[in-house]
Amino acid sequence: MHLLSAVSLRDALAAGELSARDTATCFLSRIAARNHVLGAFVTVTAEQALLDAGAADALHARLRREGRMAELPPLHGMPLGFKDLTDVAGVVTTHGSAALDHKPAPADGALASALKSAGAISLGKTQVPEFGLTAYSENRIAPPSRNPHSPGRSSGGSSGGSAAAVAAGFLPFAPGSDGGGSIRIPAAACGILGLKPGRGLVPAGESPGDAARLVVAGPLARNAADAALMLDALVPPESRPDGGYLAGAGKAPPRLRIGVSLDSPWSGVFPFETEPEVLDSLNRGIALLEEAGHTVGGADIRYDNRYPDAFTTAWTAGVGSARILPQREALLTPLTRTFRKRAQQRSPRKVAEAVGFLRQFSQDTVAQYAQWDVILTPALAQTARPLGWFSGSGNRWEADPDEDYRRQCEFAPWSSMVNVCGLPAVSIPLPPVEGGLPTGIQLIGQAGSELLLLQLAAQFERLRGTEIQPL
Repeated sequence: MHLLSAVSLRDALAAGELSARDTATCFLSRIAARNHVLGAFVTVTAEQALLDAGAADALHARLRREGRMAELPPLHGMPLGFKDLTDVAGVVTTHGSAALDHKPAPADGALASALKSAGAISLGKTQVPEFGLTAYSENRIAPPSRNPHSPGRSSGGSSGGSAAAVAAGFLPFAPGSDGGGSIRIPAAACGILGLKPGRGLVPAGESPGDAARLVVAGPLARNAADAALMLDALVPPESRPDGGYLAGAGKAPPRLRIGVSLDSPWSGVFPFETEPEVLDSLNRGIALLEEAGHTVGGADIRYDNRYPDAFTTAWTAGVGSARILPQREALLTPLTRTFRKRAQQRSPRKVAEAVGFLRQFSQDTVAQYAQWDVILTPALAQTARPLGWFSGSGNRWEADPDEDYRRQCEFAPWSSMVNVCGLPAVSIPLPPVEGGLPTGIQLIGQAGSELLLLQLAAQFERLRGTEIQPL
């Protein structure tokens, strides 16, 4: 069952060929057998999942009996997991932090509510970094989320547990959230697809504490069609293209002008090197896109060197206002504690100036990107890092927070500016070469081009010729 694509599993559940309860049992069994190795799930809610699956089966039987199958929810019986930043009613939301009281959430958050209303069954909560701040999913409350391709390495972050769960076949697909790369980074590290929608498309992804409007929700999946299926459930009907994303994802995109760039707004502050495996992946991606008939050429993008300070100010503003008792501050990781202190020392005016700068940065960058239909970059500058590599100390948390942050920015230098610009982007996996680690390319589209990006991803998959299978 876990080998089925999300679309095939959805179809089998809708047709009554599989029951929701048997489906949940299958995926829960896989989690029980391997999660102790991978640490993808922090909390598994097996009992509630089976109750919900039983209710879904009863609904299916009643609608079939009454001849009302058209009313079946679009994700009927589909198993999901939610990042441990998302509230699920009756389940503790830890936010990856030992400094918070861990109490069950009184109600579903917007993302969980949207997907459960669409018929999905929650199996539990997946591992995240503390407050979702980092590009690796390691914290002080549970074992780290490990990469299914190499368990000694990180699955990325902040949707690291969810990406690992999809790559390992614990889930057919999963929702993630992305404020600076948090869907695309773990997708590339784990060898799956991750789609960051444009700003405002998915209402459930917005956060009132996000002054720069960086965070959006989107799918992690093994292929473009599965991502399209979830996007149809996340996007209100009036905002979807005619027929929906799934119906349109398989259609061939028009021939496009694709600009390739290795430029990054971080390189002035944190000069970085791109690994040979990543450059090889990029070249393979270019060859496939040219084979599809697209025109691919170099794009010279210039970024304002004030960006790193402004982004960091906006990105960390929320942790400064988090409600943490003074006596529990010591339970924060050094990176969180450092950025929290700095955020609290900044004036509201400083934050407002940073947000204002980012708006201007967005206008300038979008104007440059508009010379091309799509911008192509590597998804990451490096392959998945060893556990403890960013903090430099495994789980002892003794590293210099600024060194930790520098390593993250060098690892994922092409992610955050896409959030600042509010544009859609997709990370598309390339299979490992000769037993190596997965890599990926990132395609950045113009505003409203989510369907086009899914069509490009599907076209890429057809030319690549290999399907992404659970590990």
